[in-house]
Amino acid sequence: MKKVGIGIGITILAFALSACSPHFHLDFMGTNQIEEVELVKSHAKEKILLLDISGLIGSSMSQGIFDREGDVLSQVYYRLKKAAEDKMVKGIILRLDTPGGEVTASDIIYHEIMNFKQRTGIPVLALMMGLTASGGYYIASACDYLIAHPSTLTGSIGVISLFPNLEGLFEKVGIQIQVIKSGELKDSGSVFRQMTPDERDVFQKIIEEYHQNFQDVVYENRKSHLSLEDLKKITDGRVLTASQALEAKLIDEIGYFDKALKTILDFASLPEAKVVSYTYFPKRKTNIYATNLKSESPLENVSFREVAQSLKSGFYYLWHPQLYD
Repeated sequence: MKKVGIGIGITILAFALSACSPHFHLDFMGTNQIEEVELVKSHAKEKILLLDISGLIGSSMSQGIFDREGDVLSQVYYRLKKAAEDKMVKGIILRLDTPGGEVTASDIIYHEIMNFKQRTGIPVLALMMGLTASGGYYIASACDYLIAHPSTLTGSIGVISLFPNLEGLFEKVGIQIQVIKSGELKDSGSVFRQMTPDERDVFQKIIEEYHQNFQDVVYENRKSHLSLEDLKKITDGRVLTASQALEAKLIDEIGYFDKALKTILDFASLPEAKVVSYTYFPKRKTNIYATNLKSESPLENVSFREVAQSLKSGFYYLWHPQLYD
């Protein structure tokens, strides 16, 4: 609540200052249309698009007043569409910094990247930042080449489902919930009571199906690098360091942005190209490290506990220890 109050206060102050002085302007709201910003200059006409996926993947998290496009899924879809329409875009560096998120949202982004590559023939390279776990790795596996920073945590190939139980709390405050249902399993996963063994079995089977889908996606894209037997050894949900992921053949190389740029240029058979990004906030995207797709306004930083509170019951390709405390 404090962050929201501070954000509203700063916004009101910005509007007040703007009204008092026509020369005063803050770039909080950004431009009305998405703009292309050149992050690495070049005399070449060809472009490499730097596309970020950061934060929780999905639509469960409430959006701030500065969000123009909604969740990550919407933002990525729009940028892929824009890149496909620009004949000068010859490659994409997909920069990931995410613990994962919703199963469906992760799968749709993966699907859109695969479709983009098939339609355009444009190579896509994954560059993993501090954390590219679970749904983040699911998406990265759609890329032609995977590079992780030396300190990256990745992997966490698995599924988790969250079903809070508030029964004890309701008993303490004297609240009773009366449920009328058409079948024994109709209110499975209810927060108002303990889960039954039959319900747990139903959800466990769903988890196992989603987990198998995750393994299938990884194996389909990495089978030239590792065997199915070796893959199964590391698909128990564990996170891996960059060096461990390289040894396990989940990534292709360890390196930084310069290595990613050189590699994508090689894939595109280009000696050089400018690096661009698409944004509503061009004044704040001045270099390759000033890019954050999910939270482009400084007023929208929230703690992960606040994100966790917005998670709905469901199934996630997600890793974050705080959720399980």
